[in-house]
Amino acid sequence: MAIIPVNAPELPKHGSPQDRGSADRYYGRMYSPHWWPEGTGKGIRVEMADMTPEQIAEYEYGWDNEDDRKDWG
Repeated sequence: MAIIPVNAPELPKHGSPQDRGSADRYYGRMYSPHWWPEGTGKGIRVEMADMTPEQIAEYEYGWDNEDDRKDWG
């Protein structure tokens, strides 16, 4: 069981715009704002054209602040 430090930042909800931006950057995918309201791969994927400016900003925040990359080596 992992112990989360008291001062640790809260992780974004799985499938949220921030989560998807971070995951896209981590896996080397193209910048493509989207999110999954019911969780990644569940329900309907919301594309950029149907996102609010705030949701796009959340995706961009996740993208810009992901400082790790998948090692495919």
